[in-house]
Amino acid sequence: MVTGRSGATLLILMVFISVLTVGLLVALPVWHTQAQRELEEELIFRGRQVVEAVRVYQKKNPGAFPRNLEELVKQRCLRKRYPDPMTKDGRWNLILEIGAAVGPSPSRTVRAPARPGQTPPGRSGTARLFIVPEAGLSAVQNPRIIGVASASPKPSFRVHEDGETYDAWLFYYGRDPGQKPEIIRFGQPAKHP
Repeated sequence: MVTGRSGATLLILMVFISVLTVGLLVALPVWHTQAQRELEEELIFRGRQVVEAVRVYQKKNPGAFPRNLEELVKQRCLRKRYPDPMTKDGRWNLILEIGAAVGPSPSRTVRAPARPGQTPPGRSGTARLFIVPEAGLSAVQNPRIIGVASASPKPSFRVHEDGETYDAWLFYYGRDPGQKPEIIRFGQPAKHP
C-alpha cells in the first residue's frame, strides 16, 4: 500500500524522469551534430596529412608517386595509415594522376581518357582527376596516387571547397584553389566542371 509520503516521492521521481527524458531528446540531435562536425574536422586533417605525405614522397622520389597508401607509411612520409573517418570500413577513394591504365582484367585494359596536351595537376590549366575506390585499385595499372577523398556520399554539414557531400571533398597534391578539376570516377563517364 502506498502512503501519502511514498506516493509523493514516486510522483516527484516520475516528473524528474520525464524532464530528464525530454532533455535527452532535445540534447541528442545537438550531440549528433557536434560529433558529425568533429568527424568533418578529422576528415580535413587526415586528407591534408595524405597530401603532405604525397608531397614528401615526391621530394624523396622525384617524378614518382605512391602506388598505394601503405607505400607512404613504409617510406616514412605518413606516420600511420589514417582510415576514412566518414565510412565504417575506413577505406578511401583514391585520387590518381590522370592517364592511369584501367581495366576489369589483365586481358582487357583501357586507358582513362586523356586529352592531347593535357596539363598535370597543380600546373596551369584544368586538372583532370581519376577517382578510384581502394577496392578498385587492383584494376589500375601503374597507379599514381596524388590524394584521397572520402568514400561517403552523405551530405556534409559544412561546405568544403564547394563540396557538399563528403566524397566531393578532394584532398590532392598540386591543387590549384582557383581551378575546379575535371573529375572522372571509376566506372562512370567524365563530368565536366
